Amino acid sequence: MDLAKFVKEKYGIDLPSAPKPGGIYSPIRRVGNLVYLSGQTSTIDGVLQYKGRVDEDLSVEEGQKAAQLCALNLLAVLNDYLDGHIERVKQIVQLVGFVRSSKDFTMQPQVVNGASQVFYDVFGDSGLAARIALGTNELPGGAPVEVLVIAEIE
Repeated sequence: MDLAKFVKEKYGIDLPSAPKPGGIYSPIRRVGNLVYLSGQTSTIDGVLQYKGRVDEDLSVEEGQKAAQLCALNLLAVLNDYLDGHIERVKQIVQLVGFVRSSKDFTMQPQVVNGASQVFYDVFGDSGLAARIALGTNELPGGAPVEVLVIAEIE
């Protein structure tokens, strides 16, 4: 699969370049057939595209778009790691999403659906991961969403 072409056709945007680490960590680490991807926010070329709290500054729909971009950044990291052979992904095992929101906001799962949908669109049923969607009071740089995944590869 040509991931860049798929993303352009499906979402109408270019597949982002894999973000550079913003600290002392690896964006991806392999253990056996599992790859652990560090959390990604909704950046393009290092610039945060969405900022604020989902229930105060952004709508749920905008939060979903931010989560979608987080997932596209994760795909970019995974695609780079696999030298463009995204078909080597057997399944997305787990997805963890953090949503920056107020104490009374309860729609984190709906926001994280934006990321889950991307993995389903790319991998079908193999993209349906075990998942958790958590609310938090802050995220790096004021990001509204951060997502990480664990994937099984061949």
